[in-house]
Amino acid sequence: MLKTNKLKIFNDPIYGFITIPNSVIFNLIEHNYFQRLRRISQMGMSYLVYPGAHHTRFHHAIGCMHLMQKAVQTLRFKGVSISNEEENALYIAILLHDIGHGPFSHAMEHSIVNGISHEQISLLFMEDLNSEFNESLTLAITIFKGDYHRKFLCQLISSQLDMDRADYLKRDSFYTGVSEGNINSERLITMLNVVDDALVIEEKGIYSVEKFLVARRLMYWQVYLHKTGLVTEQLLTRMLQRAKELTKQGVELESSEPLAYFLKHDVSFDDFKSDELKMFARLDDYDIVSAMKAWQHHPDFVLSNLCEMIINRHLLKIKIKKNVIKPKQLSKHIENLKTEYGISDFEASYFVFSGSISNQAYEQGTQDINILYKSGKIVDIVKASDQLNLKALTKPVTKYFICYPKDKM
Repeated sequence: MLKTNKLKIFNDPIYGFITIPNSVIFNLIEHNYFQRLRRISQMGMSYLVYPGAHHTRFHHAIGCMHLMQKAVQTLRFKGVSISNEEENALYIAILLHDIGHGPFSHAMEHSIVNGISHEQISLLFMEDLNSEFNESLTLAITIFKGDYHRKFLCQLISSQLDMDRADYLKRDSFYTGVSEGNINSERLITMLNVVDDALVIEEKGIYSVEKFLVARRLMYWQVYLHKTGLVTEQLLTRMLQRAKELTKQGVELESSEPLAYFLKHDVSFDDFKSDELKMFARLDDYDIVSAMKAWQHHPDFVLSNLCEMIINRHLLKIKIKKNVIKPKQLSKHIENLKTEYGISDFEASYFVFSGSISNQAYEQGTQDINILYKSGKIVDIVKASDQLNLKALTKPVTKYFICYPKDKM
């Protein structure tokens, strides 16, 4: 049942007052699917590193919508034609771009659903809402998928300088207290323009773009790929994998109905029908936390220890290295663990493992960030900038990690 519009105002700690532009947006925000984002953390379990990082996907989505309003206003002021239908579609697409995230944002994608990304689930939610809202989301879905003929509108949703990145860098910097990520989103948006159906940044905004790219690099190494956050997400993913494994063996685990459903069923993209979508919409961080609190006392050695590690922040030791981890480094820790606790190689592999992380702040040649000079010349930011380190930011940097228990689990 759709509710009557009330032009409410959000008081956001980043941007101040944010207005809801129309009744469709209001009704989408009021919908259960969107309200669920209040219970999905924006940064997973990064609060174990940065205690203030308790903000949610709801915060982020509302912030993105606000920046999109600023972008539309700026481009129209500069003579770029954007119809009312396109404007509303942009607001809907950016508002719902993250609606498919599961508990703790990314852990679900690698554990209890198979081969399906949050972007794909977001699209399924949008299509379901489109049916409920009398096909009023059709244009928003086309733009979200990148299929709309006016490509700059798609770039506002997804590109190397979109409203998503413009919000999350500034917002995550604020809530973590990591000042290196505090970009000037408003300045970047003020410098936006469109040439040949593509977004460009006017020459005066070049230093803001440089700051944006450097901030992105620093936030990834310092926050998103922080070693403690990394090991916590690995533990969370392995905990869910172990729970699913035990469930398949017939072990009854205490959990909520939606979590139990995804533990019992192998759900891939082809399996994601209406019933699965509605069940997924009932799943949030609270289901996982309550399950962990119960499972830390389960008799299974692996499950109980993984849960206890996360709940009480008794995490694995993690080391980041420049070179690939050699198998003998892993086998040494696995043998120690087997001897200490009398467990199998397979069980030990839940606590001793390696992997890699990669950071590339700017992908040159992929929807480049272009600078528009007063002469009309358009140049890629790397060539336009006099900062030598921007060229370095185009190269992916890969590091390798090894995780293993400290002296005692």
